Amino acid sequence: MSLAAGSVYLDWNATAPLAAAARAALHACLDDERLGNPSSLHAAGRRARTLLEEARRTLAECLESSSEEIVFTSGATEANALFLRGAAAFMEPGLIAVSAVEHSSVYETARLLAAHGWRLVEIPVDAEGRIDPFAFERILRERPAIVSVMLAHNETGVIQDVAALARAAREAGALVHCDAVQAAGKMPLSRRGLGVHAITLSGHKFGAPPGIGALVLAREVALEPLITGGGQEAGRRSGTENVPGAMAMAAALVEALEARESWHARLRSLQQRLEAGLAAQGAVIFGAGATRLPNTTFFALPGLEGAALASRLDRAGFAVGTGSACSSGEPGAPRSLLAMGVPEALARGAVRVSTGSSTTEADIDGFLAALAQAAGDLRRLAALCAD
Repeated sequence: MSLAAGSVYLDWNATAPLAAAARAALHACLDDERLGNPSSLHAAGRRARTLLEEARRTLAECLESSSEEIVFTSGATEANALFLRGAAAFMEPGLIAVSAVEHSSVYETARLLAAHGWRLVEIPVDAEGRIDPFAFERILRERPAIVSVMLAHNETGVIQDVAALARAAREAGALVHCDAVQAAGKMPLSRRGLGVHAITLSGHKFGAPPGIGALVLAREVALEPLITGGGQEAGRRSGTENVPGAMAMAAALVEALEARESWHARLRSLQQRLEAGLAAQGAVIFGAGATRLPNTTFFALPGLEGAALASRLDRAGFAVGTGSACSSGEPGAPRSLLAMGVPEALARGAVRVSTGSSTTEADIDGFLAALAQAAGDLRRLAALCAD
């Protein structure tokens, strides 16, 4: 990650720095002058096709899937829309149920379907951000056609019991979709293991370059493509495939999975160090009572705006987020926190710290010191303005 000298990057959930294996795969493709269009029949085209299918097989092995299930896309936003809109096109408009804390790419796609005859219902969550099982059971009695639940939340890091939810949803006759973007590379991930019809990935969340993602789709599910044309990706997504991106994504996922166990233990220790320091400063940590990713902490200091804190921390050399990077330009409190029952004034103060392989104890300690300084400055400024 290219930051100013001395800066500390604590926004890995927004995008992870390019992994070494991904960089090597990317450069190998870009430096290969014999690489053509993978749909071409000549030698250069066949070489590109070979690399593309190699990447597909590698991803399939990592995800305990088959190559035929992997559909390359530009990222998870496209993959989410491809499944939700593509599957809906083969159904009569019915009920679509999505969790109240879904990423905007799922939520807004569901809203689009609702504008075209579907009925949208949000699955409530508890104060920790976990799906309310009793509310979910009530919704399933209405026989939804499509259910979408995120595996690991991009802001709070809260992990849902998707396998149990999917089992109940399938018994009710629903197609089940899971946005697995933040889970990929951080926890075991398998479409079959989760019992869902589709999962979505975004390469840049685990060390690939932006612009490459995938939909992992059960072969029995029919989709109407969003992008039509030459019929690439078995007719499910037209357009010349991004071979360097696919190779880099596959390499990045392999690297992430190989390091996952040691990564998990080290980042859990850093998370505990961080959250002890936050508690000492009076922070509220969202989702702290739930099972969470070991690299994600979403918190607020009561009475302070998250955007103001993030800005001051940035000037102090610490890059943090204030929620989903895809909606960080929107005013107001994060929708996920409001769904958890967090008061709007507190939710507006939310700041997300997400760590990665290069994060150190010194980074965490420096961040806590910078946060205390920033919070003190903002409180003093507020007191002056109140006089």
